[in-house]
Amino acid sequence: LRSIVSGVAEYYSPEEMTGRQVLVVTNLKPVKMMGNISEGMILFSEYNGKLVLIEAPEKVNPGDIVR
Repeated sequence: LRSIVSGVAEYYSPEEMTGRQVLVVTNLKPVKMMGNISEGMILFSEYNGKLVLIEAPEKVNPGDIVR
């Protein structure tokens, strides 16, 4: 398991993020953000000034490598 700190609360609630298959960059050095250690980065895109979550297709297993 990894802890990931993200500044997306303005766009997504914790309930909206729970259970979703997201794309995460994990080969980053852990950093302290907002008082917590973040060990990765969730990928988002921007459309008309709003963050849009990049989700994995249903056929992808958790932990699969993105190429």
